[in-house]
Amino acid sequence: MMEQQLSADTQAILLLCGHFGKKSDIKPLTVSEYARLAQWLQIQEMRPGDLLDTSSAVKIKHIADKTITAGRLLALLMRGGALALAIEAWSNKGLWVISRSDSAYPMRLKKQLGQAAPPIFYGVGEQALLQKGGVAVVGSRDVDQQIIDFTKLVAKKAAQQRMQIISGGARGVDTEAVLTALIHGGTAVGVLADSLVRAAVASKYRDALREERLVLISPFDPNTGFNVGNAMARNKYVYTLSDWAVVVNSAYKEGGTWAGAQENLKAEWVPLFVRQDKSMPVGNQELLNQGAIALEQNRLQDLTDLREQLSQLADTKPQQVTESKSADYRHDVETSGCTSVSEQAEIDDDVSEKTIDLFNVVWPTIEQQLVTDKTEQALAECLNIEIKQLRLWLKRGLDMGRIKKLKKPVRYVIVEQDYETQAKEQQSLFG
Repeated sequence: MMEQQLSADTQAILLLCGHFGKKSDIKPLTVSEYARLAQWLQIQEMRPGDLLDTSSAVKIKHIADKTITAGRLLALLMRGGALALAIEAWSNKGLWVISRSDSAYPMRLKKQLGQAAPPIFYGVGEQALLQKGGVAVVGSRDVDQQIIDFTKLVAKKAAQQRMQIISGGARGVDTEAVLTALIHGGTAVGVLADSLVRAAVASKYRDALREERLVLISPFDPNTGFNVGNAMARNKYVYTLSDWAVVVNSAYKEGGTWAGAQENLKAEWVPLFVRQDKSMPVGNQELLNQGAIALEQNRLQDLTDLREQLSQLADTKPQQVTESKSADYRHDVETSGCTSVSEQAEIDDDVSEKTIDLFNVVWPTIEQQLVTDKTEQALAECLNIEIKQLRLWLKRGLDMGRIKKLKKPVRYVIVEQDYETQAKEQQSLFG
């Protein structure tokens, strides 16, 4: 198999953060340490790949950090030979590597987590699926038939409506969700906490990987075994790759499912749905008490549009539009026909104290995008805004008769308007 051609940035990040070769006293950088180094590099007007140049040693010697010392950085960067052997071994097993500076890196995860996003992901399968979003389905490893039936129902409905399944790859709910989606012709993302090398050649995944309907990723060494800490850390990546999350069953105040759901409720990454029925565990009820949204099997059974149902049930409380927390290095991704809402809403200092309805500022940009019909997700990605905020603006546009809603799948398109009048309205905001 042909070896992956890595960018200079990715090579440097792997040298700094990757675990490969013989064990050494020099420990690779953690996620938080790399985040601090990334900030230092920005101040120095450098990219990670610049560290591969021998001339960078002069600047490295002046780094002032409690744990990121010049000696440690230089020792990590000297592992080029070991890295070359590791890349060859990974490539022979069909694995690839992406870093935060690669355009293939999952953008929604990067936007949600910012500097807490893993510096690198190892993976196998179709990289494009990482940008697709979908429904996260999570639950415990120990399951009964009722739990399995509910999991399969969600995954089947999602696959039939071309909604991707994202899960953790563990036995139980995770595996049932992924395999059911694949059986019904859908796509899936598995975020593994261990044993990526073994999963990459597993017979249960072979056909889907060959058909480019599955991608398996891990931020951890592809050869690493199970570790509770890694399993807990993995949860946030499942949520931040998704548009919605469904908890099938959860213990109360223990286990990875509970911990991940708590993280999501606190961070509000995606709407959280929880299976509700008479036999649900205490953990499910407690999550509902904390604000999760009930999802009943009886309603799912006869549902014809899962996407629309989840969208309607999701919490649509207002959110402030904020700049991305991420301070990562990335390639500029050119999206044809897309204009950033932050660019459209930029206001001069001399009118900064004037009260402005942000809807009126950004709506012309939204209308420009809806000349051709778009789904909520496509429009949110195009405008680089949170989908919850977009839904509020779309509802307002519907109420005003400016756009109309189409179905199967749900999407929006502009109602023909007098664009000269719209331009005057936009201009009056700053007059």
